Amino acid sequence: MFNSCTDPSALEGLSWLLCYLTTGKHLSMYWAVGTVLLLLAITAPVALIFGFGGASAARSRFLPLRWFGKAYISVVRGVPDIAFFMFFVIALDQAFELVRHKIKCPGWDQDIWQGNDFVVCTAAKLPLGTAPQWVHETYGFFLAVLTFSIVFGAFAANVLYGAMQAVPRAQIETAEAYGMTHRQSFWRIMVPQMWVYALPGLSNLWMVLIKATPLLFLLGVEDIVYWARELGGSKTTQFTDYPHPDWRMWYFLALLIFYLGFTRVSEVALDKIMKRLTKGQATMGGEAQRKAAA
Repeated sequence: MFNSCTDPSALEGLSWLLCYLTTGKHLSMYWAVGTVLLLLAITAPVALIFGFGGASAARSRFLPLRWFGKAYISVVRGVPDIAFFMFFVIALDQAFELVRHKIKCPGWDQDIWQGNDFVVCTAAKLPLGTAPQWVHETYGFFLAVLTFSIVFGAFAANVLYGAMQAVPRAQIETAEAYGMTHRQSFWRIMVPQMWVYALPGLSNLWMVLIKATPLLFLLGVEDIVYWARELGGSKTTQFTDYPHPDWRMWYFLALLIFYLGFTRVSEVALDKIMKRLTKGQATMGGEAQRKAAA
């Protein structure tokens, strides 16, 4: 059936639709779905690492480190996400290029900041102008992952900090009374128990992260929202073999179904994780399981 797609004018009905949905741009949209899922798969654990580090720093006995942890949580949470998304991409890109510039072009005698322009030597550019397209796309994706991780890591840090505070202090004191060091009581007593308190907040954060993926377009990554708008707009025979009126409503309806389905799967998975974590715990969830088993 798809062999006849070379002559779209001869197609009708389902054949036309199948050929239309397998054009090169539609394949790019399907790849964009994979890009979104890959972003979530990488960002979630990396943001959790940022969050755990921020929460641990905020509880540190070392005053400068504690200030740093609390500042990271407060500053990122207090600024609109879109501002940070726009700021970090530019700041990180310039920081990487500045480091490369210092290494690769030590004899540079011009100002790097020339008015509103940031000028480094050609060898320090990231990526290089001669690099293939996939390198540019990979670099943009890397910046997107790092930006998402820094921003959502701050929210995760706030959740984990509260979860650490929720672990009964008496248990920590008991562990230390039995001879555990502060580090041992942290890793063996607090960390295993804090997850049950953190999971509700982390679950909400995961949902927010899913809904924030359309911001990829602002970071230079062609995501599914970009392609839905691009493909759904009206097309004429002058620019495509498959002309059609404005179909953006249908494309965005497909995105609505995708996101609702994905969040529903996430809810089921998170519910199972919560049941596993609360088993045997002195929490409302654990008590409900005990009564149900009885």
